[in-house]
Amino acid sequence: MKTKFLNIFLFACTYNVAIGQTTFYEKLSDSALVLTKQKVVYDPGYFTIDYPNGDVPANRGVCTDVVIRAYRKLGIDLQKEVHEDMKTNFKMYPQNWGLTRPNTNIDHRRVPNLMVFFSRHGKVKLISTRPKDYLPGDIVCWNLGGGITHIGLVVNKKSIDGERYLVVHNIGGGQVLADCLFDHKIIGHYQYEK
Repeated sequence: MKTKFLNIFLFACTYNVAIGQTTFYEKLSDSALVLTKQKVVYDPGYFTIDYPNGDVPANRGVCTDVVIRAYRKLGIDLQKEVHEDMKTNFKMYPQNWGLTRPNTNIDHRRVPNLMVFFSRHGKVKLISTRPKDYLPGDIVCWNLGGGITHIGLVVNKKSIDGERYLVVHNIGGGQVLADCLFDHKIIGHYQYEK
């Protein structure tokens, strides 16, 4: 009986590989790439948005909105996830903005909050200077200097030299695909799948 079960299990695994079943992180990468086809103006303004599943206007956004929108395409609402965690663990999150309680309009749109959330509920990955350590679906955070942080998603497209995966992010020019993995100091590296 055990041998029969093992054979069925091995067949199922082989079948899934053979038909090219896509992993969650490959789907996340694809979701981020789709975002690059949408025209978005960089806009760090504060917006009052619906909760849950709220979003700033579709033609507006910042770096965090790239991550939020890519996850939302896979049915994961980071606005809700971050808010639920902040409601019960508010003191664990940065107190940089003078808030005394969570705010569903903005909390998930702040890189330091996403870093805490991904550290608490995702997988913290190695920060290195080796391209092979950064895979499609990985979330990367950078320090741009002067207290400014940034976030993007590694995707399944390679640099011209084939050495590293590219990143979808919004650093001011809209939701774009760029070879920017090592342009700034990396301060966070995560995977998150609910």
